[in-house]
Amino acid sequence: MSDDRETDADAELIGRLRIIEEQPLEARADAYAALHDELARRLESGVTPSADG
Repeated sequence: MSDDRETDADAELIGRLRIIEEQPLEARADAYAALHDELARRLESGVTPSADG
């Protein structure tokens, strides 16, 4: 993965985490669980995020 693609993926993740942090605690827990599940599926499948989203 190129540095630009890593930077884009990092920025996307940070943005999602900021949105999650703004939610009420109960919603936050569900959102973190969903994010965890999504990232685990990506890791297991070997899929990397594309540069265009």
